[in-house]
Amino acid sequence: MNDTTVLLVGHGSRNPAGNAEIERFAAQWRARRPGWRIEVCFIEYADVLLDAGLDRAAHNARRVITLPFILNAAGHVKMELPAAIERARQRHRGVHFACARHLGMGREILGVLASQLDRLMAELHHPDPRTTGVILLGRGSSDAGANGELAKLARWLFEDSDHDLVDLAFTSITWPRLESVVQRQVRLGMSQIAVVPVYLFSGVLMDRINAQLIRLRQQYPDIAFALGGAFGFDAGVFDLVDARALGAGATEGGLLECDGCKYRLAAEAEHLHDHSHTHTGHGHDHHHHTHA
Repeated sequence: MNDTTVLLVGHGSRNPAGNAEIERFAAQWRARRPGWRIEVCFIEYADVLLDAGLDRAAHNARRVITLPFILNAAGHVKMELPAAIERARQRHRGVHFACARHLGMGREILGVLASQLDRLMAELHHPDPRTTGVILLGRGSSDAGANGELAKLARWLFEDSDHDLVDLAFTSITWPRLESVVQRQVRLGMSQIAVVPVYLFSGVLMDRINAQLIRLRQQYPDIAFALGGAFGFDAGVFDLVDARALGAGATEGGLLECDGCKYRLAAEAEHLHDHSHTHTGHGHDHHHHTHA
């Protein structure tokens, strides 16, 4: 890794505190890996976006490993990141660009969520899994495969626990929403509900979730709610980014499984959009875009 830069690519948040958390994560990762050169950029809502981040990473490097610091591989990871890397390859002919797999929602993240659920159960006065519903709450995407990854986690968590109900809800883009799932679980007899946000870091949507829980506690005064938080600084996440970066550095693969795919290339003209506005303060709410 001596001649390699690892570029941590965050989604970016309209809440500056969310981006600051990713910068703090990178600082802690550098402390864990003092021999590595680790840079940070964002896809939107930040000063350093993909093109500038890739240029910074390529400076005085022979290899750049981009690591999508994102749970779901939706449009940003499948199309915008490969397109940006291809542009960087044209600008930096002597640098080898590879891409690690995004964090995903595999067994590593399941372990992080299971630990968070254990902490939430300990907060409840009657930690009985048979009467405590669980709701995994994700961002939501217009990419059905990305939403299906959250459904997979919910199923795994159900099979690995004694909870009678493990459901999923989404904060934006798609349905069901949190309020509808809470209503269903109450009707099915749950007396306690543990809400587990599947979010790496705080941001605008985490603020919205906290406001939702205030309203739900008022609406259902007889139900005990426990709300988790973002989990990006969990030790399991640091272990996962280590594994992703080392795996990409050990292979000669170029990018993602869809790199060079004619279907991705055909879709770019339809779905790629310019994020350059996001650091000027002139952008609008882009919830209609696909979010990773």
